[in-house]
Amino acid sequence: MDRRDLASNGRVAHSALEGQVQADRFTDGDLMRVATGHSDLCRAPGGARDKQMLRGQGFCVLETRDGWAFGFDVVDDYVGYLRADDLAEAPWPTHRVGLRSCHIYAEPDFKSPDIGWLSFFSAVTVSGDAGRFLALEGGGFIARPHLVGLDWRADDPVSVAEMFLGTPYLWGGDTALGIDCSGLVQLAFHAAGRACRRDSDQQEAGLGEVIGDNVALGRGDLLFWKGHVAMVVDETRMIHANAHHMAVAYEDIEEGIDRIAAQGDGPVTSRRRL
Repeated sequence: MDRRDLASNGRVAHSALEGQVQADRFTDGDLMRVATGHSDLCRAPGGARDKQMLRGQGFCVLETRDGWAFGFDVVDDYVGYLRADDLAEAPWPTHRVGLRSCHIYAEPDFKSPDIGWLSFFSAVTVSGDAGRFLALEGGGFIARPHLVGLDWRADDPVSVAEMFLGTPYLWGGDTALGIDCSGLVQLAFHAAGRACRRDSDQQEAGLGEVIGDNVALGRGDLLFWKGHVAMVVDETRMIHANAHHMAVAYEDIEEGIDRIAAQGDGPVTSRRRL
């Protein structure tokens, strides 16, 4: 079984796996939420980052041990370890950040000290109205125009990806400080209200339908390579977070396909349309 989907580490496993895996203990787990701006989800305690989770996102904790919480993201089921100190019991979110990033202020005044920042699609609980600002549960204020309701949906996934143009490339990144190819696609589709797995191979296996080479590409179509994904902007351009530009960038589709093949990363493995 794929470790990314297997909510078991031998000591503990999710109750749904009872009878399928061996573990010392089975549990339904406890729902916690990311309480920091973002947190690295690692494949082992202190190990390599697989992806990042944003403030307010839910994490089902199956075990806490030596400062690390083992469990899974309740939205995409990705299994791994978060620093236990990055999690807290928190009320259900009421709003999301609706632009690339925003500041948290100490007071409802844009001249007051900024005490933190949040990336796009982070979730917060609003506890009060302060005019041009909204008060956050636990402290701090965010400018009212920077938040949207939980029911907000982007009309166009590509427009979400375009918000991140110029963002540095970061393997396993999911924020305005750094993002990778599949993180950009997942964020864009989640913002549009569509289910989407985290890694490019999972996306290639589960998103949309394959379209043939004889079909003209359209906005929002996806191009996959082994270990990489890009989103079509129009008939000639794609947008992707990539290690060539080390950023989220536009690239001519044909030139990009040729470049990726020339650098040894192979041909396009599929073209998919939702």
